[in-house]
Parts: sequence; structure tokens; C-alpha cells
Amino acid sequence: MANVSHSRGDISTHPDVPEMRTRYDRMLGGRDVALVDGPVFLLGLYCAVSPWILHYTVSQPALVTHNLIVGIAIGLLALGFTAAPARMYGLSWAMCALGTWMIVAPWIVGDGPDAGVIVNNIVIGALALVLGLVCAGTAAKSVPRA
Repeated sequence: MANVSHSRGDISTHPDVPEMRTRYDRMLGGRDVALVDGPVFLLGLYCAVSPWILHYTVSQPALVTHNLIVGIAIGLLALGFTAAPARMYGLSWAMCALGTWMIVAPWIVGDGPDAGVIVNNIVIGALALVLGLVCAGTAAKSVPRA
């Protein structure tokens, strides 16, 4: 009688093991930035709606438009980090630039902003800068070396 029982053997002798390991590493290797995607998207969403939350739509109309556009840009970067992380790694530094711009924007774009508007933009800018540095650092770490 033939032995038809399925024994769990060691797969390390399978001829396709090296290829499977490389594909697995390549598939999971680029997802370190995925942990930052959610907070970046939420930051962009908050940046876009912050003029209405803090009620400075009448006193700072230029900053309303500015924060809306920059918030949408941050949100689109987050969606790009999620959808195509390998292609978006180069744009991690754009988050840092947007964060720096958000910190100085109240004085450049705004017209005599009050302390609440300034603090709001500085906090958004600092968070965008930190998240951008995390994305850029993770992207630099995960780029394969030749």
C-alpha cells in the first residue's frame, strides 16, 4: 500500500526558495513608510479644514485659501505614499518643505494674524516637518544599496 499521508517537510530545499524570499522581501521592504501614511493624511485633512475649525475665515481670507491648498497637497502626498510608496519616496522631502512653509506662512501670506492662527500653523508645520523627516529617513533606509 502506498504512503499517501502528507508530511510537513522542510521547504528550504525547494528550488524556488531564493526567488520567493526576494519577492517577499521586495514586497514588504517598501512599507515602512506605511505607518506614517495615516497621520500624514489626517494632518492634511486638519490643515485644510483648520480655518473653519478655528473661525478665522473672515479675518484671514488669504490664509484660508492657503491652508486649504496646502492641506489638500499634504493629503495627496499621503495618498501617494499609500498607493505607490516606491515611487513616492523621493517626495518625502516635499513634506519637509511644506512643513517649513507652514511655519512661516502666517507672516508671509497672512495679514496681521493673531496668536491662535500663528500657533495653529506652527503646530501643523512642525508636525509636517517631523513626519516628512520620518518618511525621508525611512525611505533612505529602505533604498537598496548597489
